[in-house]
Amino acid sequence: MQTRQIGTPIIPTTIIVHLGKPDEASENITVSFIDYIKNVACSEIYPSWPEAAIRSNILVQISFALNRIYTEWYKSKGYTFDITSLPSFDQTFKKGRDLFDNIIKIVDEIFNNYIVKGNHIEPFFARYCDGKNTLCEGFSQWGSVALANQGKTPLEILKHYYGNDISIIQNAKLMEPIASYPGFPLKIGDVGEHIRIIKRELNRISENYPALSKFTTIHEYFDIVLENNIKIFQQIFDLNITKEIDKATWYKIKYLYNAVKKISDLYTEGINLEDIETKYGTELKIGDKGEHIRGLHYFLGVIAYFDENIPILDINSNFDENTKQMVIAFQNEHKISATGIVDVTTWNKIKEAYFNILDHLPKEALMYKDEIYPGIVLSLGMKGPDIITLQQFLSEINKREPNFPKVNIIGCFDSKTENAVKQIQKDNNLEQNGSVGALEWMYIVKRSKETGA
Repeated sequence: MQTRQIGTPIIPTTIIVHLGKPDEASENITVSFIDYIKNVACSEIYPSWPEAAIRSNILVQISFALNRIYTEWYKSKGYTFDITSLPSFDQTFKKGRDLFDNIIKIVDEIFNNYIVKGNHIEPFFARYCDGKNTLCEGFSQWGSVALANQGKTPLEILKHYYGNDISIIQNAKLMEPIASYPGFPLKIGDVGEHIRIIKRELNRISENYPALSKFTTIHEYFDIVLENNIKIFQQIFDLNITKEIDKATWYKIKYLYNAVKKISDLYTEGINLEDIETKYGTELKIGDKGEHIRGLHYFLGVIAYFDENIPILDINSNFDENTKQMVIAFQNEHKISATGIVDVTTWNKIKEAYFNILDHLPKEALMYKDEIYPGIVLSLGMKGPDIITLQQFLSEINKREPNFPKVNIIGCFDSKTENAVKQIQKDNNLEQNGSVGALEWMYIVKRSKETGA
């Protein structure tokens, strides 16, 4: 499975083309992206045109198609394809058409280049028309011929129509297309970079829809504030009120975010690096360091305790060779590709195995069930039996350490509980965000036992 930083543009290996209008029951075909661009270029421009005109047109066509894919323009509207074959909606694509040698050669050379505007990262929505039969605000195909005949370069031609802040990204990475939706609903207690991105997008949407509250802190935890926002969002847009980010909710957020940012518009607000900045990558591998590695060690350690085929390691912050061998043993045990890299597939399988252990603890281990991390991030405002257990452990610490923040056992994660958790995080060099993940739970249980719990 290939991975990439969430939100980073790529050149997809394939593109799904709908041969007709979006709502028509027409055929969907999957073709390589490079063959798609060759077909579009040969369908819309002439091989006899000056090379600078051909190159500028191909860059426009590449950027247009990549914008459709990057914004998930059609998938955010519920369709299963990336683009249509019609110029009235997108670009001309003719299934099985003959291709021109010189255009093929140029596409082979520049298919992984695209246009950006200013400091934006997304492929520019390079709107265009033929300039003879139809006119539009944007690029003129026949106008590019005249400019090329004046000696203009492809970049100069593009700047003539789109502005001087246009530039060309070259040699973008070719990868399998990856849908932005993680493949499963996100709910309270979940953690991950997808949640950080969703919070950023909802913050921008809230500027146009003030019923949504802004997040003062953007982190990767699905907390009460996000759950309330998702409920309001689902009410506003007539979605099922699940309070979870299911597929329909995910793509509605994506659609609204693209709309308010005008990502598919000549005058886009644009997406900058800070809009997609992630704290962690989409995979963990040898050489990585940090809290996420300690968390990985914790989950695998619990699994290994109940599975003799997986070696048990001390919890630390380094993904070293021993960690890799532990991951490989887990992957072999669960019949997934034994790469030693924790990608999305492996991480989901780790969580599945972990929850299976919690649900089927052997009788001799039941007395220790409360000491095992419940598997979800606990944070301010949450309620339930896991909060009671957490508060019991924290109270035990306070009994033996009077200077430790006092906690009331009320079953609601209140500010007193948050303060106590932050003290645990401070004492163990963890990010002081007041939320309880696997590491916080481990340190809380250990400390409560050391003080006589």
